[in-house]
Amino acid sequence: MSIIIRPAETKDVKVILEIINHEILHSTVVYDYKERTYEQQLAWFEKKLQDNMPVIVAENEEKVVGFGTFGIFRPWDAYQYSVEHSIYTHHTCRGMGIGKLIMSELIRLATEQGYHTMIAGVDASNKGSFEFHKKFGFQEIGTFKEVGYKFDQWLDLIFMQLFLKKDRD
Repeated sequence: MSIIIRPAETKDVKVILEIINHEILHSTVVYDYKERTYEQQLAWFEKKLQDNMPVIVAENEEKVVGFGTFGIFRPWDAYQYSVEHSIYTHHTCRGMGIGKLIMSELIRLATEQGYHTMIAGVDASNKGSFEFHKKFGFQEIGTFKEVGYKFDQWLDLIFMQLFLKKDRD
């Protein structure tokens, strides 16, 4: 398997949509109920580009198998150096190191763009994501109890944080 990480293009929006809609319907990775439309996902992508926020994809044999992005943590001026990221891997391609490649590139981009910290919001039941973030140096900052409700259950959200260093590889 030869994974290439590259900037997403408009042609990738369809597969990005398939990946995110699978998570909406089958997991608590996304605290959303309804599948997104192509138009919604395209508008999201165009807004990311307009805001100079990266959207990157992992590609294997010319097929998109995952994507990642980040954006400003909260929409007020004082948060301008803090970004929150998202990484999604196609459900048939997990455990192949794709997420690691995407995360490494997002960290590199955030550092290069001068951001100070990256934040992750991880569903508390997603132990795999929690451990994944810890391997990159993210530390647990706190847990918001019962802030989400999906699949007839209350969901806790763990916030994790990584301080970026200019000398990071």
